[in-house]
Amino acid sequence: MKKLVALAATIAALPAAAQQQIQESFVGPHNRAEAVKIIADLREIVSPEGLQAIETVPIGGISQAVSIRSQDLRNPVLIYFHGGPGFVEMPLDWWWDRGWDEYFTVIHWDQRNAGKTYTLSGASDPATLTPERFQADAEELVQWARKRFGKRKVFVLGHSWGSMLGLKLAAAHPEWLYAYIGMGQLTNGLESERRGWQWTISKARADGNTQAVHEMEAIAPYGSADRPLTVAAILTQRKWLNHYGGAAWRRPGGDFEAAAFKLAPEYTDEDVRNAFKGQEPVTQALLPKVLATDLSTIRRLNVPLVLLLGRHDVNVSSEVAAEWFARVDAPSKRLIWFERSGHHITSEEPGKLLTTLVTEARPIAASAGDFAP
Repeated sequence: MKKLVALAATIAALPAAAQQQIQESFVGPHNRAEAVKIIADLREIVSPEGLQAIETVPIGGISQAVSIRSQDLRNPVLIYFHGGPGFVEMPLDWWWDRGWDEYFTVIHWDQRNAGKTYTLSGASDPATLTPERFQADAEELVQWARKRFGKRKVFVLGHSWGSMLGLKLAAAHPEWLYAYIGMGQLTNGLESERRGWQWTISKARADGNTQAVHEMEAIAPYGSADRPLTVAAILTQRKWLNHYGGAAWRRPGGDFEAAAFKLAPEYTDEDVRNAFKGQEPVTQALLPKVLATDLSTIRRLNVPLVLLLGRHDVNVSSEVAAEWFARVDAPSKRLIWFERSGHHITSEEPGKLLTTLVTEARPIAASAGDFAP
């Protein structure tokens, strides 16, 4: 209290103009531009060995956007494949990956039809909205990053839909990677969907939620090999799965995380408006195919594997992913459970995620002799 009184007295003794300036500094931001500037100034990279940039990369015949953040470009490169399809996570990194750039050169990529890439290139030709084209885009991005930063190898961290791209890339091109890091890992898509449906309807029945039970029963048999998934059925399952905390643990959905988009310093106002303009055609073209994919047939990786799973992830079943992990062979493999997370590990346990990347992934690059830890 004495310190506060002394501070007040000191301010009172200042000229009126100085007092006004101090008072204004304690007033909250009035608009998005003021709020974003505060965040941008706080996270500005000033290290002479570092880099902070938004770059445009020609990938798959169009211009695609990446953000690069590094306090020291000698550090290993980590490329983040975002979830979705049609989602973006670059505009979320301002709060959940604080500190990553001290240990890695971090690259976030907005895929075609999404976010800053949509701003750059507009809607992609519908004929290019295929799993194969997105996979080729991912491979081109990794090739670009290796050349751009003069690295023999990089880390790829694939989240959710991005974990499908990442795991397939790791299986096809292990020589490009120090390790593959899977988070919210997609393995046997239909089995994950079936278990998610069963978990959700069990919750609804226990809750006496007749509407949820009716809607879930209407899409049964859900995830059956004999009944192809439809977007409408998937969205019904996800609506109630989210309601009961199957995506974000003990939260009814991911709106708490999505709100961070509005304060993303990498995103202009136009980027914010464009972030999801291309999501619907991507969802229609890709989502049923993605969720019917079976990657559990991958039984051998010729690259170290680090798997990060939320204990409460029903959205992309962590149980199914853990069962695959037990069977797959790799030069080394490590499974880390996040006990207070569902599918949104980045937002639910960001501190543990950072320490895990530093202690489990970064030493793999150091052991290759590519940088001094």
